[in-house]
Formats: sequence, C-alpha cells, structure tokens
Amino acid sequence: MINDRLIDAGELPIAVRDFGGDAAPLVLLHGAGGNLAAMTTLARALRGRHRVITVDLRGHGRSGDGTWSWDAALADLAAVVVQMELKSPAVVGHSLGGMVAALWGQRHPESPGVVNLDGNPPPTSPAQLPGMDPGKAAAELARLHEVFDRMHAGMGRTIPADQLPDLVERERMAARDMGANEKVWIEGFRRNLVHKDGETSIRPGAGTAAELRTLMNELDLGPVYAATRCPELVVLSTRDLPAQEPFAELYAAHRRFVVEQAAASVVRYLQLEDASHAMVIEQPELLARLIGDFLEG
Repeated sequence: MINDRLIDAGELPIAVRDFGGDAAPLVLLHGAGGNLAAMTTLARALRGRHRVITVDLRGHGRSGDGTWSWDAALADLAAVVVQMELKSPAVVGHSLGGMVAALWGQRHPESPGVVNLDGNPPPTSPAQLPGMDPGKAAAELARLHEVFDRMHAGMGRTIPADQLPDLVERERMAARDMGANEKVWIEGFRRNLVHKDGETSIRPGAGTAAELRTLMNELDLGPVYAATRCPELVVLSTRDLPAQEPFAELYAAHRRFVVEQAAASVVRYLQLEDASHAMVIEQPELLARLIGDFLEG
C-alpha cells in the first residue's frame, strides 16, 4: 500500500510517499524544481527489491519552506529516517537530490550505499571545462549564466487563472515529447502549484531558487567523494538535453570534468549510454537494475 504522510522535521514539515514492503529501505530524492512525483516511475521499478520512500525536498511539493542549506536538507532527511524507523537506508538522488545523496554518504559511513544520478554542480569557471580554449570557455560561461539569470527571474511567478489550462496542456505535450508517463508528469506539475489568496504560483519560489543556485555553484564534490567511506555509485549522462544543445561544446567539456573528478576518487562511476540529464525519465528500468545490483553488490 502506498502511503503519503508529513514528517515533522522540527523547523518545517517534510512530505514523503512510502511505497511499502518489508525489503531493505531506500530513499529517493528528486532534483531542483521537481518533487517526489518525479521519482514515481523509478520508485515503482525499484519496489521489487526495496521498500522505497520518495521525499519532497524543502521548498518543493508539499514540504514546508525554509532556508536552504546542505545541513538543513540533510537534517530533513535524518528526520525522515528516524520518524519512519528506517534502519540504515540507502539514499539515491537525481540532480540536486544526487548532491544531497553524496553529502549523506560522506557523513554516514555506515550507509549500505548511496547513488548519485547525474547530480553535478554546474560549471562556473574555465578550469571545469577541460579541452576548451579558456577565452571561449569564459565567454560561453557568461552566455550560459545569462540563460540561468532569465530562468531564475521567472521562478515563483504568479499564474493568471485563465492561463493555467494552457500551461497544463503544454506540460502534457512536454511529457509526450519526453516519452514520460503523462499522469505522473502532470501530478508533478500540480504538486508544485501553490494556491493562496486567489492566486496560483509555482514552487520553488524565487528565494529558494536563488539559495539553491548559490549552493550548487559553490559545491565541490571532489573532496566529498574523497571523504566518503560507504559504497557510492555515480551515474553520469552522455548526451545533451535539447535546452543544452546550444552549449554543446561547453557541456561536453564539463562532462569530461565530472568524469575526471569521479575517476580520481574512490567512488564507482558509470557513464550511462545514450542518457541525458533526464535519465530518470528516459531509462527508469535500467537505472533500477543498476541501483539494485550495486546495493546488493
């Protein structure tokens, strides 16, 4: 039986979905701008081998709002583990959730394992773009950051009521284009809507988005991987999303950087063939097998 509940994390409530079962527990964490619904298809694929719990990270979905920091996110996760009586769970995260999973592994050597699904801080300097001319790298980074600036300027915006049906239809079309489960995709979209005082807005809000951007820009996973003593698997993408294609050379260089970073550490890593950053949508069954096999190792 699938069960939704709110966990009292002290500062704020954290929403979780328990897929049930008596197998070894596994917690799934979504990426920035998503929520637990984004992990539904992967959770279903993992249910045969694990008791799966998906989580709305703070500022997303049905969880509460609060200042974002890595320590705060890890404390939220610890509250989920304690209150749901999960004995030594594995932690698997995608994108932002993958970074949280990596940090959890660093701090919990007793963990049976953590898996980071393409959770890499974005490039912020030419040094993170090996093989590119430094001048061109700096120019491309500036152009990319302008795109991010425009994206973040629209975070948390109010949606006029007459525009919401069209927006939902565009989300349906996006699900079809990605080959995603349309019902799950729309649940994820609706789960991040906030209805208050007759107005509708989308989570995360502008403040949370700005905090996340700063945190991810400043995070260096190299020392995190070096200090990790529990088993860790890093799954990396091998191709661009459509939105990344105008920056193809930059993202190819950054993929080289994250591979070099993982290869220099003690973690296991895998470059997933024909997978973009949306690998959780593209190849959930394959990821479930990889995760299950790794944790049973």
